[in-house]
Amino acid sequence: MYQALYRKWRPQTFDQVVGQEHITETLKNQVKNDRLSHAYIFIGTRGTGKTTCARILARAVNCEHPVNGNPCGECSACRGISEGTVMDVVELDAASNNGVDNVRALREEAVFSPSAVKKRVYIIDEVHMLSAPAFNALLKILEEPPAHLMFILATTELQKVPATILSRCQRHSFRRIDTPRIAEYLETIARAEHFALDPEAAELIARLADGGVRDALSLLDQCSAAERITVDSVYATMGLAGNRRVAQMLDRILKHDTAAVLKEFAGMWMDGKDPGTLLGELNGLLRDVLMLHVAPKGAMELVSGAYDRATLAAFTQRLTAEELIAAMDTLQRAITGLRDARSPKTVAELCLVSLCSGAGDDGIASLRARLSRLEEEVARGVPVRQAPRYEEDEFAAQPEESLPEIEPAYDPEPEAPTPEAPEPPVQEPSHAPAPQAGPPLTLDWKALCERVAPRLPMDLRYALEDESVVRAGMEGDLLRLLVQPGFKFERFKRQDVLDSFAQEASALLGREIRVQITELREQARPQRSLDELKAFKEVHFN
Repeated sequence: MYQALYRKWRPQTFDQVVGQEHITETLKNQVKNDRLSHAYIFIGTRGTGKTTCARILARAVNCEHPVNGNPCGECSACRGISEGTVMDVVELDAASNNGVDNVRALREEAVFSPSAVKKRVYIIDEVHMLSAPAFNALLKILEEPPAHLMFILATTELQKVPATILSRCQRHSFRRIDTPRIAEYLETIARAEHFALDPEAAELIARLADGGVRDALSLLDQCSAAERITVDSVYATMGLAGNRRVAQMLDRILKHDTAAVLKEFAGMWMDGKDPGTLLGELNGLLRDVLMLHVAPKGAMELVSGAYDRATLAAFTQRLTAEELIAAMDTLQRAITGLRDARSPKTVAELCLVSLCSGAGDDGIASLRARLSRLEEEVARGVPVRQAPRYEEDEFAAQPEESLPEIEPAYDPEPEAPTPEAPEPPVQEPSHAPAPQAGPPLTLDWKALCERVAPRLPMDLRYALEDESVVRAGMEGDLLRLLVQPGFKFERFKRQDVLDSFAQEASALLGREIRVQITELREQARPQRSLDELKAFKEVHFN
């Protein structure tokens, strides 16, 4: 009968326990010197050896011929405890035996002397699951235990154990085991089991185990069906090929390719991917990138292990830490909103559209992200271009009706600079060489919008249809965008948006077109006189 690797390779002595020498050496010395405590509590994450050490300690204190603090494994006590035939060593799961009646029954039988071994040992796993009355009942016997009695408690959540219990136990904290140690252990087992295990695959499995040897052995067992265990076979077996799709989605998000991102999401949706799981995995990828960004030297010990360093490093070059935090904040708010949403799919799609467009709220995280991007561009020598602001009356003389159709309302010839007075540097965003001489240009606004729309975020596409939000006019080779002040103005002022208008207008007209943006100032509405109002019968004056 096949036995799972984590059971087959479960340590039988303290010396076989991996990565917990600070605990096993202490317990061995206590057994050798007969300086044992009546109660222990083992704390740590899953798979780090808490229950294993509890079983070894139960055998060691009852072993007839201990070897340097370890159980010999040969005497009747060791064999009986391992086989589960010694009734004086009891292992309880507090998750299913958490009532006060269970603890009272334990307390009543604990007072009797052991019949087959030297000490009666109770191992209570997941002790934090006990109810408050059950803890009170356990406390009674921990305060004045018989000499033949020993309790070994194990928990993954120390904060849920009452302080009165902790104060009466000797505490040992099990730590997560580092990746190289687990990888080395996996290679040792693979050789013994005649598995063809690549070192890179062993390291990947070790990272995925998140510091737990038991999880690492379970993953190795799952991957052992492959003729040779490689990185690719581990990804395929563990279903991590989807992580590559998540990385590809993030790449497209950074390229602002909304259509491709939504198409990728639709494919995952049809494959049965839960929207919350997808957003969680995307958030996990951003978290790993952030760890590599802020702690590049020790990051591989902090990341989840689902992505290789090259993938994470590529994203760190494209995102600032503040942008990562802002994106994670957007994802976490969307994940929270999924709980009460009638359509989780819609919530996920809106979140992805928001990430693609770069739109965020006006919170601190979003503002810091924008500022960090500007700082990085300045550090790389990219000039910061600022759109000029025009006075309200500068465009007042132009008829509003002509703006959406891009009539040649602004076509005075630009004045050539004199040699004695060189032209001052232009501060506004400039996307082309100096204006070219030629006849006045007329551009169809609707045609331009149709060409530009596919390159714009979704919210800006809708804005193009509303002339109260955005209008435009031509002045020679200059296309001026007049945009409603506020949020929309800031969205249109983005460099990639202005570049899109400049490139499409140039392609449409066959000439280099520059783009400037300014705030759209609404003209004051004409006021009706009192005499005009009196002419209407429907108007009455008191």
